[in-house]
Amino acid sequence: MNKSQLQTAIIDKLQADLAIAKDALQASHEAATHAESKAENKYDTRGLEAAYLADGQRRRVHEIETALSGYRNLPIRPHLNEAITLGALIELEVDGSCRWVFLGPDAAGLRVTVNDIEVLLISSRSPLGQALMGLHEGDEVEITVESRVQRFQILAVQ
Repeated sequence: MNKSQLQTAIIDKLQADLAIAKDALQASHEAATHAESKAENKYDTRGLEAAYLADGQRRRVHEIETALSGYRNLPIRPHLNEAITLGALIELEVDGSCRWVFLGPDAAGLRVTVNDIEVLLISSRSPLGQALMGLHEGDEVEITVESRVQRFQILAVQ
């Protein structure tokens, strides 16, 4: 898989998510400042709830902008015969099936598809990301998530 194409797909997906988040921020800000949001009595919390929503949307926009910056500045290089570090594309076998993960600076949980292959983004702060750091192709890793042990074999590192 071409990691430059993957990086472009990630940036494109984040830009699309950013546009949606900015629209939601605008709408929630308008709702928070609209005349109908003014409290009619001490129990009326519409305006306060709209303000909380606007603040959450603002934080989401900031998170996406931070992720975009991280991926735009991430140097893409091969990781052949090297330990897994940030920017590695990894093929894992788990329970008899294969999955691709990309160890990126942010946007964990995002899924992108390149050449009909789905890639899950993970960060080095995630349990799987932490466990993979420093390992090599052929190594096995075991993590426990919610009291459930998961075992992965590293099939390829690019």
